Amino acid sequence: MHKAGFVNIVGNPNVGKSTLMNQLVGERISIATFKAQTTRHRIMGIVNTDDMQIVFSDTPGVLKPNYKLQESMLAFSESALADADVLLYVTDVVENPEKNMDFLEKVQQMKIPILLLINKIDMAPALHSAPEGAVNVHPRKGNEAPSGAVGGADSWLAAIVDKWHTLLPNAEILPISAKNKFGTDILLKRIKELLPESPAYFDKDQLTDKPARFFVSEIIREKILLYYDKEIPYSVEVSVESFHETEKNIRIRAIIYVERESQKGIIIGHQGVALKKVGAESRKALEKFFGKSIFLETYVKVDKDWRSSQRELDHFGYNPE
Repeated sequence: MHKAGFVNIVGNPNVGKSTLMNQLVGERISIATFKAQTTRHRIMGIVNTDDMQIVFSDTPGVLKPNYKLQESMLAFSESALADADVLLYVTDVVENPEKNMDFLEKVQQMKIPILLLINKIDMAPALHSAPEGAVNVHPRKGNEAPSGAVGGADSWLAAIVDKWHTLLPNAEILPISAKNKFGTDILLKRIKELLPESPAYFDKDQLTDKPARFFVSEIIREKILLYYDKEIPYSVEVSVESFHETEKNIRIRAIIYVERESQKGIIIGHQGVALKKVGAESRKALEKFFGKSIFLETYVKVDKDWRSSQRELDHFGYNPE
């Protein structure tokens, strides 16, 4: 008997979906930063064993779109509802459970297994002093008592669980901390139990559905998210113009696109210092990712209002179909 299926991760921005994806896959597939809207695409990470294949999908945070790029991001999230065998709906201990109810109502109508993951439970005050093993992380089903922590954190977490049980009564609820790998082993075990019998969908040695160039652009964009403030990171797209790989090294030429001349100046910085920092940090991360020496050239160009141009979005790969 062989099991295989699509396990899709959805939820609002900045709840830890990408961190969870990386923990479950065991590789750094998705970029993860402290900023919302870090993930823009639907990214697959594949876990293989002799008798099983789990195809995880990380998706952009659900939001009400203000321009065409965000419309494409929402379409990626909604597409994950259409082909999931198991849905992981990620929330955390601080967000309003009724945020983006339009999307949540679509989740409520789904007939597949739903695991509601309350992430970041390490933020519970009493959990820091609770003895090891004191937190019950078994999934809650139906009318079972809430899964929670001991002591002062019990009522704190139980209230969150009860609210989500009202909103998604058919979901199994599991408190986790993706960052600290708390509850992720139990989650993975439950996913394995829920997978349908099926042959593998991808080759057993395949880790993701994305090409190497995609990860180059994502790693560079990650550094921009980390090193620039306000609107700049969200006005940036990265395109890999050339990627030449040999046995020992990879030569890459990447273009950083912005929407305004003023943004171009900020990205480059005084005497090119800012761009050099992004290039140096990107090169280090790329060498770690590919395990080879990297020669990276980065340039900055203006592509006015690319976030609102369907033609440009198609060029950058923002097509959910």
